[in-house]
Amino acid sequence: MKEQLEKKGIKPSLIRLKIYEYLTKHKTHPTAEEVYNSLSKEIPTLSKTSVYNTLNLFVEKGLAQMITIEENIARFDADTSVHGHFQCKVCGKIYDFLVSKDSIETSLDPSFDVEEIYVYYKGLCPYCKNKNLS
Repeated sequence: MKEQLEKKGIKPSLIRLKIYEYLTKHKTHPTAEEVYNSLSKEIPTLSKTSVYNTLNLFVEKGLAQMITIEENIARFDADTSVHGHFQCKVCGKIYDFLVSKDSIETSLDPSFDVEEIYVYYKGLCPYCKNKNLS
């Protein structure tokens, strides 16, 4: 963990290490509030501001990505590869799925340099779909 932060030019403080560890272990696309609530028990001196600032630093340095699949809610993902997200409209869970950027058809002029790609789907996950059929 420490080496990954240092490679991105981030000083590996205890708080930064714990937040990055949380993001890599919890593939649930947590909000800053969820990260704070989970880590504040372990780190009593942790502040919400520190969590927000650290997550924004990770995004800025390419160590995490911010997902805005829901209006006005920022979620964070340590997986920075190009991939899509599906959110269930019933349970709210977010699932990752593979996306090949070469398979995405676009009418965008090739003279544009694409730096980020986000693919979001919403619907019913298999669990909620089957629950509704019962």
